[in-house]
Amino acid sequence: MPKLLFIRYKRVKNILEGGEVVSRRNLEALEQVLGKENVEVIYIHDEKTRKKSRVIGSYFLLRNYFYGLTPKRAASIVDKAMDYDYLWIDRSVFGIIARKARHAGYKGKIITFFHNIEPVFFDAKLPKWLVGRRVVLSCAKHNDAYCCKYADVVVTLNERDSHNLAKMYGRQSDFEAPVMFKDRYAKDIYPLGNIPAKPLCVFLGSFFPANVQGIEWFVREVYHNVDISLKIVGKGMDKLKIVGKDWLSPEIEIITDAPQLEPYFLQADIMVIPIFKGSGMKVKTCESLMFGKNILATDEAWEGYELDYDRAGGRCNEAWEFIQRIKDLVKAPAPRFNSYSREVFLNKYSDAQAPALFRKILG
Repeated sequence: MPKLLFIRYKRVKNILEGGEVVSRRNLEALEQVLGKENVEVIYIHDEKTRKKSRVIGSYFLLRNYFYGLTPKRAASIVDKAMDYDYLWIDRSVFGIIARKARHAGYKGKIITFFHNIEPVFFDAKLPKWLVGRRVVLSCAKHNDAYCCKYADVVVTLNERDSHNLAKMYGRQSDFEAPVMFKDRYAKDIYPLGNIPAKPLCVFLGSFFPANVQGIEWFVREVYHNVDISLKIVGKGMDKLKIVGKDWLSPEIEIITDAPQLEPYFLQADIMVIPIFKGSGMKVKTCESLMFGKNILATDEAWEGYELDYDRAGGRCNEAWEFIQRIKDLVKAPAPRFNSYSREVFLNKYSDAQAPALFRKILG
């Protein structure tokens, strides 16, 4: 059986953020296809050396080695890869590994997985005033380009990212592998009941610029114009109490660093995802589909998902669209459990679909 070396960003013990959820999906699918004993993982970040590696890595950013990677570390990874049939680079910011492997005469198949178009992602993530911002963006752009030039197979999450690769680097992706989840809501009987007169809306997301901008916009433009309760749930979101003190209403509940998100999905009458910037696909959208939720989301939050948006909740980009759709869901009233959302997840975005796709990717 062929052997695969899987290059992953970091080992996470507690809360998985969006990209790490997808990495875990990728790894588990490959282990199903090749056998767990034939897949070995290398973490670029190790918890024990992470602080040290960030300090050293800051210096090597100028040479296009992303955080945690150094010339010596990259060389050792390439040496190890020589004994493997596949080299899977699970984040395109480590594209320099593909370049070095090819220059060293690696004969196996190099596969790079784009979680985002990284310059687009970091442009949205990093504040304009940040010292070193240009260096990070340049490093990300070079590594994306290395992936496109030296990989045998390029994989993106969606068609938009594939088109952006073609526009920026002259190469489209060979496969699209959308966000897929292991089903954490396998139930024989689904919840009953309709959305109440005062629904609970839940926003889920970590303290990340696009999330903060989105929820601030929602509170300012939508929250005060509808009769709803609102919960904001996500890693580090307690910081909103400081940065959002001029717009955050005291009635809005904030839950930060919750070890389990399932209770908040189950409580929600409506999931709201007002995200206007980004790349890749939004993991929180897939999770919302998995739990059978009514979802009101922007074009960005729906990017990469193929479904009837109205049946799943609604596609809203303006304040009046969110306001009207919330009122419509209450007036009808719509069921709290959206069977269509759940059906879409099971048919398209459950990880049960992943092994067949990953067999094709491996070739």
